[in-house]
Amino acid sequence: MNKSKETVRTFEDSITALERIVGQLQSGDLPLDRALELFEEGVALSRQCQSQLEAAERKVEILLREKGDLRLAPFEAEKGDKAAPVSSDKEDLPF
Repeated sequence: MNKSKETVRTFEDSITALERIVGQLQSGDLPLDRALELFEEGVALSRQCQSQLEAAERKVEILLREKGDLRLAPFEAEKGDKAAPVSSDKEDLPF
């Protein structure tokens, strides 16, 4: 049975495959046709990862809503920040 291009991989497997593709593309030693194939595969993997991350975010939001007493806040770092700020208030923790 052949593996379909539409096969859903785990997030971690997709990231590993995407890193491999990026490495191959950065080498610059590929014929144009192969580079385009890898680029297309990379775009598909990137979209799959984005979809998986969005699904995980929705699950977290649902879990936080079920708790009832927690506030939802956007998970975005401000410009210039390397990471989103972490709250030190234990009452805001979901666990």
